[in-house]
Amino acid sequence: MTSSSPPVVSQRDPFLDNAKFWAIVLVVCGHLVEDLRDVPYAHALYLFVYTFHMPLFITISGYLSRNFTRLRAQKLVSTLLVPYVIFEIAYSLPRWILYGKFQLTLLDPYFLTWFLLSLFIWRLSTPVWFQVKWPLAVAVGISLISGASALPDELSMNRTLGLLPFYVLGLVLTPQHFQILKKRWVRITGALVLVAGLGITFLVHYDVPTEWIRWRHAYTKIGVDNFTGAGIRLLMLVIGAVLVAAFLSITTSRKTWFTALGGLTIYAYLLHGFVVKGLDRFHDQLNNPIGVAAVILFGIALTAVLCTPPFRVLFKWAIEPNLRWAFKSDPGRQSPPPTPPTSGDGPHDGPSNPWPTQDTPHQADRPHSGASEARPAQPTWPSQGTSQQADRPHSSASEAWPNGHIPQPTWPSHGPSQQADRPHGSASGAWPNENMSAQPGWPSEGPTRQR
Repeated sequence: MTSSSPPVVSQRDPFLDNAKFWAIVLVVCGHLVEDLRDVPYAHALYLFVYTFHMPLFITISGYLSRNFTRLRAQKLVSTLLVPYVIFEIAYSLPRWILYGKFQLTLLDPYFLTWFLLSLFIWRLSTPVWFQVKWPLAVAVGISLISGASALPDELSMNRTLGLLPFYVLGLVLTPQHFQILKKRWVRITGALVLVAGLGITFLVHYDVPTEWIRWRHAYTKIGVDNFTGAGIRLLMLVIGAVLVAAFLSITTSRKTWFTALGGLTIYAYLLHGFVVKGLDRFHDQLNNPIGVAAVILFGIALTAVLCTPPFRVLFKWAIEPNLRWAFKSDPGRQSPPPTPPTSGDGPHDGPSNPWPTQDTPHQADRPHSGASEARPAQPTWPSQGTSQQADRPHSSASEAWPNGHIPQPTWPSHGPSQQADRPHGSASGAWPNENMSAQPGWPSEGPTRQR
């Protein structure tokens, strides 16, 4: 089929990059003030931020994992599992130097590396959630039940199962949900919710055990029975989801000075911990109101610096190692067609790292210009129909295909240039790196691949 429509030029959607940058700022600042919680307002800020900053990361990670397939399983090894092993070893060194303790257990994550291991497990479970009729309800049930068990620390099981609902929430979200968050009245409501949440936190922060926002222990270890604990955890899930929505609602969709930095948040996430451990030496000098304020400002600056391209050049070998040599090649696979250039943030549209900064393309606005266009490869949930009108070309079936039958497209089975997996202008972080947007008109059901 031919089309007279002009070619589509994709460009990065700054919305998720902006959200990821400020989310990683919250993580860095939260870690910096963690040991300064003797200062009252630092304790309140810590509790407020930890209520939703990791749920925010995990929700966006789930949203950007909707196109997970067998082909992306190789990326899980090179961009989650291998960096996890490298940084698990690396973070054992400061503990040895500062405290004289060297302990290495790859199945029991230390410090911030737990997120890589949990995301690895969540991503592997993605195809299962596409088959579940009520995925979010099932995930909430698993989270509540897991808190009643004394789970081992291996594989970060408490956090992996406890925070699972936020990952599944991301899987069930669509671009239309984010469009709702951009409405003026929703933005105003979101801002009021965040202000109210912060105010309530200042009133009750000494009455809430911080273990509830760390998701790492069973109910009985926190000091409540299983029934009460399940009720509190359900409340924490709801509060976390509301604050995530409120935070996203006030996130700008315009391109700003920090938009490009949002594509490299994995570097800030994995590298800032060394600075945090180094500052432990200055705890006594910083454990006061002025010291906390200085640390917060330092955290914002540190995040911005660690998200710059030079740090990607220096540490790409550890955070985004090229392990193509370690996997078998399949001679039966077809070579994928070349992908169109982006008008993103530079010659590198980011690494192919599938965690929080690797944004999958938003195909919500693709024009219907014929069969030669990219088609959505969004997995169909059980409640959806087997076919969607939006996925069909505008020309009738009798005009485009013989006998009125539309054949199913055959997607390339591998290759770095797949739309879902190719690198883009900024690097990755806790989310997939292909944060792309296109022109209005194409169905908004999710990521696509080139036919």
